[in-house]
Amino acid sequence: MPEPEEPRRAEASAAPALDPDVSRIPETIATYMRLRGLEPSARSFRKKKRRVVDDENAPFTPGRDPRGVGDVLADLTREAGWDTQLAREDVVLAWAEVAGEDTARHTRPVAFSEGSLTVQADSTAWAKQLQLMRAHILSEIVRRFPEAGVGAVRFIGPDVPSWKWGPRTIPGRGPRDTYG
Repeated sequence: MPEPEEPRRAEASAAPALDPDVSRIPETIATYMRLRGLEPSARSFRKKKRRVVDDENAPFTPGRDPRGVGDVLADLTREAGWDTQLAREDVVLAWAEVAGEDTARHTRPVAFSEGSLTVQADSTAWAKQLQLMRAHILSEIVRRFPEAGVGAVRFIGPDVPSWKWGPRTIPGRGPRDTYG
């Protein structure tokens, strides 16, 4: 039995003598390499670090200038695809400027659907008056808020009371002769 141990010792003592840099390799890695049949060397263990050029963080490069919060938010909303929704909200918020103060007191935007803005008026007279002013109001919306995508404006009258409610309603027109 003593004979098999002697060649192992001879191999182990011969490896450092062949390459002086092998002593720098950790013993665990050297043992692993011997078991895999590879000859350990300090060069195979060391990895060269490549210097990564990071243009994004380099000083004095284009695009590194400070930007305002408004510019950053504008880029964020454009990239997220919120421009149309925010422009529509701006139409609602600026309705008094678009339609005029007096008109805005009697009307309010209620819906956007498929490029159409629906505006509800206090009375049918106001709705009819706004229908006559439709071209002016639409051109003002398109001029101020082109991102909103408004192509048409629809004016409706007030919500009228409905007599069709309750557990005993019947289909049809119902009594209409009671109003004179």
